[in-house]
Amino acid sequence: MDWPDDLIAEMRLGSTRGLGPRTRSKLLAAFGSAEGALRAAGDELRRVSGVGPKLVQAMAGTIDAAEARRRLDRARELGIEPVVDSDPRYPASLREIPDPPAVLYVRGVLEPADQMAVAVVGTRRPTRYGERATAWVAESLARAGLVVVSGLARGVDGVAHRAALGAGVRTIAVMAGGLHEIYPPEHRRLADEVAAQGALVTESPPGTPPMSGSFPQRNRIISGLSLGVVVVEAAGRSGALITARHATEQGREVFAMPGPFDSPQSVGCHRLIQDGAKLVTSIDDILEELGSLTRPIPGEGGASTRSVGELKLTDQERLVLQAIEAAPTAIDDVIDRSELPAHRVLATVSMLETRNLIRRVSGALVVRV
Repeated sequence: MDWPDDLIAEMRLGSTRGLGPRTRSKLLAAFGSAEGALRAAGDELRRVSGVGPKLVQAMAGTIDAAEARRRLDRARELGIEPVVDSDPRYPASLREIPDPPAVLYVRGVLEPADQMAVAVVGTRRPTRYGERATAWVAESLARAGLVVVSGLARGVDGVAHRAALGAGVRTIAVMAGGLHEIYPPEHRRLADEVAAQGALVTESPPGTPPMSGSFPQRNRIISGLSLGVVVVEAAGRSGALITARHATEQGREVFAMPGPFDSPQSVGCHRLIQDGAKLVTSIDDILEELGSLTRPIPGEGGASTRSVGELKLTDQERLVLQAIEAAPTAIDDVIDRSELPAHRVLATVSMLETRNLIRRVSGALVVRV
């Protein structure tokens, strides 16, 4: 296939070892494009904050265009598709974070309903309590009609994905390395199931192995795809706390499950609660904090659950709908008029679109039907 030149350049730049998303953004600001950054001389690159001799050397030795095309061809054979940030399939919620990926590599399908997503994350070594709590919260979110996002890691992530799959809802797994090779290897079958019922996504080009620095970068995508992040169990230095920090910086909600006072695996969650995270003792603690994106409906045995698919408009949906005109309306104008956080507006726009009350004219314009 004749892949676009800008995609080839983005893949080559993304394959550069040691290049993080923030430095990449600085390079694009300095040189205008990935191709411009790749063509820049070493002394020009070193003028960019965060670029040192090692990174200059790594950029000079990154894969060439022919290798990038070969990897993209192989990725397509494996069912992996690149989704650039200008593509309508690119998640709108990711565009609003400070350092969005230029390209997402996707195995499976991204859908507008994925805007209604909540991340469930935690330790790779959960206790039995943590496993039960993870399964409960993921299943409860699924029953409420929400997409479950996690990182396909051992422990809490795997339990969350399996619970969502068992409930028959979509789930999204965000990986740190390329999708050509699943990590951890024992989750290959789980990855296949996620791709069949949702999507595997990564910003790492095919052929890129997972490296230690990739996991914290991956976590910003987990939170960026979500309305909020639920931390189930986390030790004092858990990577799940990095996801929670990203969520706070991105304006997402942060939730934490309490645990036994003497459990090392709950230290991080208790610290989050002390710092202002929402304490979770029931699924309503999450749904109420997310606001009018959800509303109660009767559940089995008289229990209360919630659905995001009701025809009746919530206050938030009504507010967003009123901000959209019969003529094409910019999403930024909807955010200004509704005075709601951007991620809530984007999620509500997606919900109104699924109800055929509005339609997208382009990625940034909507119109009332």
